[in-house]
Amino acid sequence: MKPIIAACGNDCSVCPRFMPKTAAELKATAELWYKIGFRDRVVSNDEIKCWGCTPANWCRHEIITCTANRKIKNCGECADYPCQKIKQAFENTAHFVPDYRKHCTEADFAVMEKAFLEKQINLDRQAEACKLSLSREEND
Repeated sequence: MKPIIAACGNDCSVCPRFMPKTAAELKATAELWYKIGFRDRVVSNDEIKCWGCTPANWCRHEIITCTANRKIKNCGECADYPCQKIKQAFENTAHFVPDYRKHCTEADFAVMEKAFLEKQINLDRQAEACKLSLSREEND
């Protein structure tokens, strides 16, 4: 499946919450999110499912609002990348790695790694692609 890179660099195409998912997959994700510490309880399937980033969604670092205001898809497209907001997001993501290791199976960890822990790699690639595109436009 082609990556779907969110505003913060997460890869939605492999995210356990990104729809469509079965009821059982969503329930398992809600239970995992509770174990990891992402939620204070096991939430309902309706609460755990995600259809992607919008400015109406809660975002710990206000990245969704920022990218929407700048009319870009993700931080990698931003001239200010990497800014303090996204650097803080990278740090917060790294903070959860021990909890992932503690509560995830190897298969679950591989999914979490691809979905969430590679956000900087994803955004760095996007930023490089944007620089190349600008360079080509300047040379044309």
